[in-house]
Amino acid sequence: MPGTTILSGKEVRDVVFKSLIPRISLLSSKKIIPGLAVVLVGDNPASTIYVRSKTRTFKKLGLHTKTYKLPSSIEQKDLLDLIMELNNNNSYHGILVQLPLPKQIDSDSVVNAIKPEKDVDGFHPHNAGLLSIGKPRFIPCTPKGIMRILENYNIDLSGKHIAVIGRSNIVGRPISILTSLKLKNANGTTTLCHSRTPKISSFTKIADVVIVALGVPGFLTGDMIKEGSIIIDVGINRVDDDSEKGYKLVGDIQWDEINGKASAATPVPGGVGPMTIAMLVENTIEAAERIK
Repeated sequence: MPGTTILSGKEVRDVVFKSLIPRISLLSSKKIIPGLAVVLVGDNPASTIYVRSKTRTFKKLGLHTKTYKLPSSIEQKDLLDLIMELNNNNSYHGILVQLPLPKQIDSDSVVNAIKPEKDVDGFHPHNAGLLSIGKPRFIPCTPKGIMRILENYNIDLSGKHIAVIGRSNIVGRPISILTSLKLKNANGTTTLCHSRTPKISSFTKIADVVIVALGVPGFLTGDMIKEGSIIIDVGINRVDDDSEKGYKLVGDIQWDEINGKASAATPVPGGVGPMTIAMLVENTIEAAERIK
């Protein structure tokens, strides 16, 4: 069998950005500049890097964004007060609170405080409910990015068996819903596996598509998939090595084992990651377009 086809998130991201330019121009003609408020609590290195990347992308596209950097010692009431202020600020069409939050903050209360119409992450219970009935307002960015990659490479899930590994509200649960909805390029039969699922390989071995979102380096091995399957790797893990940086980024799949056995797969880095930010931009533009 020939080598595994690379499903490049970077290439699809560039296609997405190109398609957004006319929409941004149209909004600009109406004196509307899509705006995103980012709330960053504490100094988590990974969160700081991710927020910086988001900010750079928004500014490159001529969009409005501001990061509100708050100390890790902030009280929940003060954070909720800021979110209420941002809810009422018309210059922001989207609000993103970077997770994880410090232990003294109840993340659910914070997410629930964001106005659903500005919840461009798609995490608010109202938006999660709309997604579950097939009428989404905002689709969470990473699952939306996965679907866009599949669409770009003409991978139709209709009639296929999909195994999703990981049940987080950020990736696993929403992508399990998305893949099975009655939508274009969806209509799959989806199994949601998680840490309490016995013999996960019994599901992945019969799956046409495997989506791994565990955060465990090299979890999916070659003997866990069937010949010709499609693998979507959502994991981004730092693993120590002897390089100058002292680490390398790896996914949740054992690449050297699935390469040549899977028909196609997303790489890490350069796969799902770039699409998450691209979909955040698109969701923010969608929020701005809904203004009447």
